[in-house]
Amino acid sequence: MAEAQRHTVGDVTLNYRIDGSGDPLVCIHGVGSYLEAWSGVVARLKDQFTVLTFDLRGHGHSSRVKGRYEIDDFVNEALALADKAGFQTFNLAGFSLGGLIAQRLALTHLDRLRKLVLLSTVAGRTPEERTRVLERLAALQAGTPADHHNASLSRWLTEEFQEKNPAVIVRLRERDAENDPDCYAAAYRVLAETDFGGFLDQIRCPTLIATGEEDAGSNPRMARYMHERIPGSTLSILPGLRHSILIEAPETVANLMRGFLTRDETNHG
Repeated sequence: MAEAQRHTVGDVTLNYRIDGSGDPLVCIHGVGSYLEAWSGVVARLKDQFTVLTFDLRGHGHSSRVKGRYEIDDFVNEALALADKAGFQTFNLAGFSLGGLIAQRLALTHLDRLRKLVLLSTVAGRTPEERTRVLERLAALQAGTPADHHNASLSRWLTEEFQEKNPAVIVRLRERDAENDPDCYAAAYRVLAETDFGGFLDQIRCPTLIATGEEDAGSNPRMARYMHERIPGSTLSILPGLRHSILIEAPETVANLMRGFLTRDETNHG
């Protein structure tokens, strides 16, 4: 993998990396994560794409900014990094919170996008789903990232994967313990309170939507909801997977993305 680089946008210094060569692709990770979450996907796509990955504000080696985060902070910082990389237009992939940021970017800067990939993300929450995610936010604000990690592990990964990959689980636990509780909660609030369900019909670029069949939060119902509203979108429900598809199934995700991103859209009206 390429060396990490730094770029300052306003009062935030962002840690980012550019790998590979080919069509530009920007990848945005989820809450409490970091650019390395994409490593398995990047390793499989960098032969055909110039891939920009980065740590969101408050995450990884980017600035641990305190206070309230807004989704447009994330959007503007992603665009600033795309500019820095020289990407006039680009493919955009977002996972979980990254998928919400990607939706917002598509709604506000559609002219910058070639194709859009929404992985394990949310839209059109039911009242019950909204209540549950706000309860998780309250629990997170009252507890610690370690408590949240313990409560979430089986939401993220299948038991089979956990048993077969103890080193990965240890590494995830270590990385989660490094998270700043305030930054984590600030980002999780954006995830919990944001929903672009009513605006999705305005996204007018080729879009791939994928989620794990057993993902409890970013569930298949929401994926179908997005698919029904984003014109001409492609839907893939991944059997036997939960939320963390980048960790558990990077080859599946990379193959899905490659097939979609390299598809000739003239034959898919």
